[in-house]
Formats: sequence, structure tokens, C-alpha cells
Amino acid sequence: MRTPVPDQTLAEAVDAARAAALEIAGTGGVGDHLDVQSEGDRVVTHWFGCLSPGYRGWRWAVTLARAPRSRAVSVSEVHLLPGSDALLSPQWVPWSQRIAPGDLAAGMVLPKVEDDVRLEWGFAATGEQDVDALALWELGLGRPRVLSMAGRDEAAQRWYSGAHGPSDPFAEQAPARCSSCGFYLPMAGALRAVFGVCANEWSPSDGQVVSLDHGCGAHSEADVEARAEQTESPILDELGYVEVERTLDP
Repeated sequence: MRTPVPDQTLAEAVDAARAAALEIAGTGGVGDHLDVQSEGDRVVTHWFGCLSPGYRGWRWAVTLARAPRSRAVSVSEVHLLPGSDALLSPQWVPWSQRIAPGDLAAGMVLPKVEDDVRLEWGFAATGEQDVDALALWELGLGRPRVLSMAGRDEAAQRWYSGAHGPSDPFAEQAPARCSSCGFYLPMAGALRAVFGVCANEWSPSDGQVVSLDHGCGAHSEADVEARAEQTESPILDELGYVEVERTLDP
């Protein structure tokens, strides 16, 4: 396709375009004239380098136009646009996608994820809101959604690989496993075969989910070796003395 030739009057109006850019950028913010590009009949864009700190590779674009049979030049638009090698900020990511586990603080509320693969409906919906709400109330569920298989497996893997699984330093040096501890409370459901909750206030895992093969030094059946008691009184060495004859000088 043939490149349109810029309008001569507008193409020669470099000073007018620069003045328009300087009104926005301020003194010292506009660099050399780089190019002029035709945008249509009696419309062109002049490109200037940008000298403002932090805007490497950006360019000032000043669009000029004129009326038919008129040599008066008008400024249509002034923009600061990035070039091919411009320094750009990272792509914006919504807060709901930036937040990570552990970021939640008191007073914060996470956005609801409607299509969360970790959850599934806890009842068979009929399509009638009032009927479904009544059924939900009568069943005593109180929860529209419950853990899906994917959500359960994800949680199980996270717990097992975390600080309360078998690879934690407490577990590796423990005298016995949680499976034989009297303070171990098994979970209900499918996770019962692998996880439970610690109920020992002396354990660093108290009130938290632990795996059967986790462990710590607060095991109910573990004990330290009793130290031998001292049965005899300590014996002190007696200090002897030797009598010597001392002569006084006259």
C-alpha cells in the first residue's frame, strides 16, 4: 500500500508542533524532531523525543490539521506515547489476583470467587431460590458451597508439605509420631486417614492440622531419661599443715 504524502504546509510547521509539546512538557522536556507522519487529508503528526527523566524511549506526538484552502495550522492533540524500546511499568494486576496466602489482616475481606474450583455446591439446586433456601435450612448445612475434590486435594498437599507434615524439623527429631499421641484428634471424612488436630497446649502445633507422621517433643508417651540422683554428701579434701620453727631477727 502506498504511504500517503504529508500535507506540505503542516509538515513544515515543526516549530508550531514543538511549541504545543513544550506547553505540556515544560522547558527541557522535548527533544529533537524525529519524524512527521500523514494521518489523512490535511492532518499530520509530528514526533519529538522525550527528555523527561524516567521516560526513556517515549515520544511526544503532536497532531496538526488545517481547513481546506487555509494555511492556518491548528493543534488537534498532544500525547506522550511509548516507543518500541520505551521503559514501561509492569502490567497492572487486580488486587484480587495479587493477594497471596498470609496477606489477610484483621478487617480485610477477600473478594468472592464464583467459579472457585476448590468448592462445589453442597446441595442439588432446583432452580427456585426459595425452595433451595428452605432445603438448605432443613438439612442444617448452612453453606451453599462445600469443598470439591480439587479443593480438598490442594489443601491436603499444602498441609502435608508444610510445617506440620513429616518433613518439618520438629517431626524429623521427634521421639514418636502423632499417630500414637494421646493429644491427636483425628479429622472427620476422607482426610481422617491422613490428618488430625493437635490438642496439646505444650506443642508448637496446638490447635493446628497435623499429619499422622508428624511429631514433636510434646508427645504424650515420650519422656526424657531420668537423671541419677546424688545419694552421698559431697566430700571436701582436708587441708593439712606442717609446723615450722621461725627465728626472729634481733
